[in-house]
Amino acid sequence: MEAVKGEARVLLGAPATRFSYIRDREEWLGPLMLGPAILYIVLVVGFPFFLALYYSVSDITLGSRSLGFVGLKNFTGVIGTTKFQTALKNTFVFAILSQLLVLVLGNVLALALQKDFRGKWLVRLLILLPWVAPISLGTIGWLWIVDSIYSVINWMLRAVGIFGPTFWPIWLGVPHLAMGTVIAVHVWRLLPLATVILLAGLSSIPKDIHDAAQVDGASFWRHYFQVTLPLLLPVAVVALLFGLVFAFTDMTVIYVLTRGGPYDTTQVLASLAFFTGVAGGDLAEGAAISLFLFPLLLAAAIGFLRIARRSEVV
Repeated sequence: MEAVKGEARVLLGAPATRFSYIRDREEWLGPLMLGPAILYIVLVVGFPFFLALYYSVSDITLGSRSLGFVGLKNFTGVIGTTKFQTALKNTFVFAILSQLLVLVLGNVLALALQKDFRGKWLVRLLILLPWVAPISLGTIGWLWIVDSIYSVINWMLRAVGIFGPTFWPIWLGVPHLAMGTVIAVHVWRLLPLATVILLAGLSSIPKDIHDAAQVDGASFWRHYFQVTLPLLLPVAVVALLFGLVFAFTDMTVIYVLTRGGPYDTTQVLASLAFFTGVAGGDLAEGAAISLFLFPLLLAAAIGFLRIARRSEVV
């Protein structure tokens, strides 16, 4: 009986011994833990990226059975078109304006949510809803809100006397109103993410620093710009980086609300690449459009991360 128990202990201890051998060796444990994440990035991001690179230097279309090498012809042909130049300008306007609004409003909400008040959990829930809900469903709701006939905004503003009897804006039918609408909806979507990130940054600031500023008699604005904002800068840079990546690469809001209209005045590079490559069938040109901002985004990401690292308080 003792021999059987001893043999059982050996058998049960063998796997644990092998696992502890891997666990105690950093050169094995690190790659083992990072392996699933690396595999996910390679399959979901890496493979489509290299496939887009391959398509962008070819003449492939949705209906073609052969594929020929054309070099940089797709890139040079796209850059000279008016549609591409408009989409490029709109991409920067859309991204920069939306992120400025997101950072300002996110700071305001984060500062407000840091205070204790009745119903704070409900306010947090309502703020997070736009990020939790599917963006397509939320944008469809906004499509009804800004409808040219049944717009609840127009009816409400006319009822309170702000809009006159002859003033009825067509939010998605006028170029500048359409661009303003898609920017506003995009801000509504990304604001919860920025608020949560900034709130985490505010919560990480030691309370002793705030107490010292109050003892010194610093006003609210001086306290914010000279104490809070410098300490919050690394987190704010990360929030800005995430927001810029979403703004440059996402097209859901524009696809649902305007589909790039009216007359391609709200078209951005992401939506133009989709309508050219998938809807239009020209996969090669669509891939070239989608890759145009990659070097710029890579440089921006490296720059923002360096700024965040330098601004960290040791």
